[in-house]
Amino acid sequence: MPDPVLHGFFRSGASYRVRIALNLKGVAYSQVSHHLRKGEHRSPAFLALNPQGLLPALEVNGAVLTQSLAICDYLDEVYAAPALLPADPIRRAKVRAAAQVIACDTHPVQNLKILDRVRALGVGEDKVTGWAVQAIEEGLDAFDRLIADEAGPYSFGAAVTLADLCLVPQLVNARRFGVALRWPKLLEVEEACLALDAFRRAAPENQPDAE
Repeated sequence: MPDPVLHGFFRSGASYRVRIALNLKGVAYSQVSHHLRKGEHRSPAFLALNPQGLLPALEVNGAVLTQSLAICDYLDEVYAAPALLPADPIRRAKVRAAAQVIACDTHPVQNLKILDRVRALGVGEDKVTGWAVQAIEEGLDAFDRLIADEAGPYSFGAAVTLADLCLVPQLVNARRFGVALRWPKLLEVEEACLALDAFRRAAPENQPDAE
């Protein structure tokens, strides 16, 4: 059976999440790059794979999976260890909620598609950047509060979870937009994650299409 094929882009935060998951699970995969700023994710060939025209998409076992959290759920179901979600239902819901703060309510509001639409309305670049910064700050503020009572070293204790897979790429985006990183606990979690080979290999600068 051929290895999965990940369609993504080195700078795509959602693709970054899936790369981490694949690495953590020890799944060999190949990559196909679709340059976001060149609009390659809107090509007819890619739209045939993912009608939404968003990255990532994962070709696996004759199917095409889309949406990064759905892909991570699939990987967690097929490759049991290490688990990305706790066994306890309450803890599992908390991890999913923190992950969705980033993946549903923060990253989508500051990604290229939305910022280009804001630009198209005639908004100046300073205000476009301000829009992204505000979205990121609000999301990281909420995430920080959600894990305030957790012992670490990761977002929800001693094991990496789906929440970490969302947090680390979002901190990359925060730096790219010049956000002042005023969340010591989040930076501690990031440091712990980046000590792991699976996170380091997934980092944007370590991808074949990195610029």
